[in-house]
Amino acid sequence: MNYISTRGAGLGERHTFSDILLGGLAKDGGLYLPAAYPRVSADELGRWRTLSYADLAFEVLSTFADDIPADELRSLTSKTYTAQVYSNVRDEEAATQITPLKTLGVENGAPLSLLELSNGPTLAFKDMAMQLLGNLFEYTLAKHGETLNILGATSGDTGSAAEYAMRGKAGVRVFMLSPHKKMSAFQTAQMFSLQDPNIFNLAVEGNFDNCQDIVKAVSNDHAFKAQHKIGTVNSINWARVVAQVVYYFKGYFAATKSNDERVSFTVPSGNFGNVCAGHIARMMGLPIEKLVVATNENDVLDEFFRTGIYRVRGASETYHTTSPSMDISKASNFERFVFDLLGRDPARVLQLFRDVEEKGGFDLAASGDFARVKEFGFVSGRSSHADRVDAIRDVFQRYDTMIDTHTADGLKVAREHLQPGVPMVVLETAQPIKFGETIREALLREPERPAAFVGLEKLPQRFDIVPADAGVVKAYIAERTS
Repeated sequence: MNYISTRGAGLGERHTFSDILLGGLAKDGGLYLPAAYPRVSADELGRWRTLSYADLAFEVLSTFADDIPADELRSLTSKTYTAQVYSNVRDEEAATQITPLKTLGVENGAPLSLLELSNGPTLAFKDMAMQLLGNLFEYTLAKHGETLNILGATSGDTGSAAEYAMRGKAGVRVFMLSPHKKMSAFQTAQMFSLQDPNIFNLAVEGNFDNCQDIVKAVSNDHAFKAQHKIGTVNSINWARVVAQVVYYFKGYFAATKSNDERVSFTVPSGNFGNVCAGHIARMMGLPIEKLVVATNENDVLDEFFRTGIYRVRGASETYHTTSPSMDISKASNFERFVFDLLGRDPARVLQLFRDVEEKGGFDLAASGDFARVKEFGFVSGRSSHADRVDAIRDVFQRYDTMIDTHTADGLKVAREHLQPGVPMVVLETAQPIKFGETIREALLREPERPAAFVGLEKLPQRFDIVPADAGVVKAYIAERTS
């Protein structure tokens, strides 16, 4: 399979999965996508329906990573997706399923379910891709005798998932940027309590968008990137997105009895990576009816899917909310969808995202392009703190199920887009313990805490505070990699 940039660089060149695995942005600042999406036949869907998660991951990934020998790729997925790695289950009977489907009930004629994605080592859906990425990195680096310095940005869950996936990995260092004092206490402790010598936490005096801008600035400094062997684990990394495609297939099979049925998915979204994986699954032929984008008060994506206007917010308009992993106003992966929406025209994509940098956004409402959004199945909605509290309380009282704040955003918006007879699967994002303050407000009780995380917030923490300055971050990395 060949990969191309959304902005057109390297057209006519060949880039394999392994070529782009360790990097992030393409050399023109665009994002990598397959030159053409693989299509899954009805026979393949039938065969994949009964596979284990690890075997399904092998089948999906082999269509995108055809340059990795099949036996080695199968070994990597088998090593990654085990009950031992995804052991933080709430139902022991579901321990071998990796991503069990939790059926809630039927609402407005639609079966409503949660796809549990947070049974991994950091209790967040990011583990589903990050654990594989860690094993892929180690495998590739060992094969070529290389090292890698990962630079990432997190608004909460990506950082801990990356660090737990990379800790102790040979040839890998992690430099993770997070907004200072803007994550939950549990999220902060998960990251900052790690004492591994290959893990570096940098608390940036700013918001998540500042962190993400620094990662992009460093990625676009090609000389520095090459000299210090910089890679990324943020969702601009193609391998992370494609790893998430797997659980859409798994969720579809769990929610249906035959491949003639259609299913809708609701995805809490800030950076568009998680729902972009659903878009790719749909492009591959998975029978997805709707992809419902659920935002919190930071509603850049909801505004676009309602109006056609993509308007990046400044720091003063980016709110610190009780679903902080979605406190994002620049959706990095959105460019991948826009590329498909515009008929894969890299020149137009380049101009639009220049407009984002220069004018703060773009408007497709007046063009025929926005009308095509419905062809791709996208709809959206937004949620507030009061909505989250109400959803957490309602689901606990009605279904005896405790959900986190981001999943609550998803559930609230999912209920606005139910269709009789079409199963609605809400992607769970994290376990409730990560957002204890809001759980206590909603339920007047402590959230459930897996035994492995008792006393986490009391552990010593190791981190450095830095200004929102790419130059400072470069100097920090250079000092520790020279």
